[in-house]
Amino acid sequence: MELSVYNIQGKDTGKKVTLNDSIFGIEPNDHAIYLDVKQHMANKRQGTHKSKERSEMSGSTRKLGRQKGGGGARRGDINSPVLVGGARVFGPKPRDYSFKLNKKVKALARFSALSYKAKENAIIVVEDFSFEAPKTKEFIAIAKNLNIEGQKFTVVLPENNKNIYLSARNLQRVSVVTVPELNTYKVLDAKQLVVFESSLAVINNLNE
Repeated sequence: MELSVYNIQGKDTGKKVTLNDSIFGIEPNDHAIYLDVKQHMANKRQGTHKSKERSEMSGSTRKLGRQKGGGGARRGDINSPVLVGGARVFGPKPRDYSFKLNKKVKALARFSALSYKAKENAIIVVEDFSFEAPKTKEFIAIAKNLNIEGQKFTVVLPENNKNIYLSARNLQRVSVVTVPELNTYKVLDAKQLVVFESSLAVINNLNE
């Protein structure tokens, strides 16, 4: 599959780039995508949730009423879960939500997500550019020239570029990542992928 290369004015430069079929042209594996996104979201969870159980609460341990004959539920001390303000039964405890996923499955998931984007014609290849200083207005102008202003898109850089990152930082629907940071979630979360020409050369060699 071939794509045209555009400049920051949104005009076709006449250059063509070829997408690697082993990355952008595979049959997507939805289950691998599900597992990779699930792991990504799980790894973001802090797992610090906690509620006090009966043995952890302060309060008298005196039995409040008779065991039988009261007409209501049995209750022990004032921390009984039966009572308002009592302890919680089987409440959440701190835990680690992360889990292991094989590298080959993660790679398959990422290639599947990229293949979906290629099928949807949601990949825009642009000539490499940079800013002398952070300029959000210039960044918005480039998005407008590429007809993606207002859409949710991700810019894929070959390496860190502080000025581009700072230019896009205040835009809610825009994210800037480098090729190593481009994961399945980032690909699927964006409606359009804006890929630098040099970034595409790196992505095409990911499965080697």
